[in-house]
Amino acid sequence: MDEIRGDEIRGKAEGTAPVPLSVLDLVTVGQGRTATQALRTSVDIAQLAERRGFHRYWVAEHHSMPGVASSSPAVILAHLAARTERVRLGSGGVMLPNHAPLVIAEQFGTLEAMAPGRIDLGLGRAPGTDGATAAALRRSDRLNEGADDFPQQLAELTRFLDDDFPDGHPYARIHAVPGPVQGTAEGGVQSTARPPIWLLGSSGFSARLAGVLGLPFAFAHHFSARNTVPALDLYRESFRPSAVLDTPYALIGVAALAADDEREARRQVLTGALSMVRLRTGRPGLVPTPEEAEAYAFTPMEREFVDGWLADIVHGTPDEVRAGLDALAKRTGADELMITANAHGGEARLRSYELIAEMYGLPTTA
Repeated sequence: MDEIRGDEIRGKAEGTAPVPLSVLDLVTVGQGRTATQALRTSVDIAQLAERRGFHRYWVAEHHSMPGVASSSPAVILAHLAARTERVRLGSGGVMLPNHAPLVIAEQFGTLEAMAPGRIDLGLGRAPGTDGATAAALRRSDRLNEGADDFPQQLAELTRFLDDDFPDGHPYARIHAVPGPVQGTAEGGVQSTARPPIWLLGSSGFSARLAGVLGLPFAFAHHFSARNTVPALDLYRESFRPSAVLDTPYALIGVAALAADDEREARRQVLTGALSMVRLRTGRPGLVPTPEEAEAYAFTPMEREFVDGWLADIVHGTPDEVRAGLDALAKRTGADELMITANAHGGEARLRSYELIAEMYGLPTTA
């Protein structure tokens, strides 16, 4: 395995935060807004994260969703790498079954060359979309095979990243470039370091696999809150020390939004809840405005879903959000909280991250 430093995985809690704080961006697009504006907001949030001491900034892969513009994480990360200098950038995650392992190794080798020592490769086994779109991405309707083959695909990707297929393997003479081969070739001076791999999950499968392989683990608490503690327990119980980690390291994705007053926070998170109602009922669209979400006549079944959805979102005034995040970190024992703030407009999201940074006294850097 090529060099991976522990400080590239483990973050440092800043200010009075209970654990390191990071950012997960879905690049949401609201009604009356464009993808261009959403991507500009992503740059603003990444720069804010860097300036205010958030540890890392990840982008999630989604497809065929009008309100989510993060279909190409590697492209977005390249854009962000050119506009930041220190914050870690990564995928939360790339959906491995959607792509050939060699393609991912080349993309993230390129990102590592662009921003040495600050790229993370988070991998998931879900499609990040519906079955028909997944079939179009993979040119196959055998979707279960892709998920079942995840450990084999992961092993192949890791060997491409490390450039260490054994002699006699069909891929032994194939190299992911940019990559370690450029450092080991005659006259090569390229570093052989490569991005650390994280496994992502919302159930026990990836938790156990990450533990067995000694990899860092990221759990999607923001949409699978009931499974969080069991999955983290399974990860820790399954963990075996590796060349990457000697002890477990787990972060959780947390939906959280702070506003100057409680009512405004409620208005903003309700837009995301209505978006989820429409997505779950086969009507995906742009993120609605707070005014539309407040005026929407939810059916009793929809209201039950919304109430449950909002119960898992930490939202309110800065003090309320701090209390919620502190309690969540204590209850789960997570080593890091990765905050996703979903709202109609970029202004509300930026304001939320700024308020969270202020309430925890995160450092301000030039």
